[in-house]
Amino acid sequence: MTYSNPDLDRLRTYAPRIAEPADFDEFWHDTLAAATARPALVDVRPERTDLRLLDTWDVTFAGFAGDPVRAWYTRPAGQDAPLPTVVEYAGYGRGRGLPHERLTWPVAGYAHLLMDNRGQSGQYAVGDTVDPHRAAGGPWPATWGILDPRDYHYRRLITDAVRAVDAVRALPGVDPTRVVVAGNSQGGGLALAVAGLVDDLAAVLVSAPFLCDVQNAVALVDPFPHGPYGEIGRYLAVHREAEAAVRRTLSYVDGVTFARRATAPAHFGIGLRDTACPPRTGFAAYNHYGTGRSSVPEREMHVYPFNGHEHGEALHVRRQLRWLATVVERAPSA
Repeated sequence: MTYSNPDLDRLRTYAPRIAEPADFDEFWHDTLAAATARPALVDVRPERTDLRLLDTWDVTFAGFAGDPVRAWYTRPAGQDAPLPTVVEYAGYGRGRGLPHERLTWPVAGYAHLLMDNRGQSGQYAVGDTVDPHRAAGGPWPATWGILDPRDYHYRRLITDAVRAVDAVRALPGVDPTRVVVAGNSQGGGLALAVAGLVDDLAAVLVSAPFLCDVQNAVALVDPFPHGPYGEIGRYLAVHREAEAAVRRTLSYVDGVTFARRATAPAHFGIGLRDTACPPRTGFAAYNHYGTGRSSVPEREMHVYPFNGHEHGEALHVRRQLRWLATVVERAPSA
């Protein structure tokens, strides 16, 4: 499908009623309680990168079920003071890659943790974290364990994302009161989930988010070529009897439901011609953001009418940098 002439006014008010499981909060409380029973950090080792202006460490932390999850921790060289820190989540089919691939945040003066995606490396970037709990479902990560929310891949990945925040707060040189979560596409969906599960973040940066308004997204996106929503559609095209179970599972990971519970200031970016993550699904998360709280946090949206899943690219990053600088400066430091 193509969003060549979207009704932007309608998108700005699009706030669908999302089916929320009655035990949603209990489900995630119990999941995270089991994970946080263990210390977050497992191993931290200096990593040689040949970049003289930055220092990098290879970090291993305990994710879902205590599984070892890898990450790169990078910061400006020679700075010992606690820094505001960006925890970044990668897109679908990506691992953490090599430590010199994502340098925007440390070059801007932030500490930076880039989390590996368990079991997803190989499509667009390499990774070093396996997913040992893969359950019945389709052949793609978006369908692993999709018949039961307790077995679903995204239960594990979202838990890892929360634990990445716990881990970064235990690292040297991090100001624990100024931790930001950020991501694009799948990473944006993970950032929204963490925003709904962790109350004391300094800010949230989300662009082209996946896992939002999921029931509608699966219906909107053409299964060919696939991509994560298409993969779910292709699974249902074969397993026609599984629709009710799949819908139930997806209701536990919808970014809109997490967004309603968020408290941190948020910065969004969306391309109106995005066919991978339809813009209305991202607007659903934005319009619901913080509405489940007593006061709605500061938030802003940047729209790119002629762009697709790439949204504003470098221009949007510049807007993120300028917005985040003002937010972090306002936040009390440790």
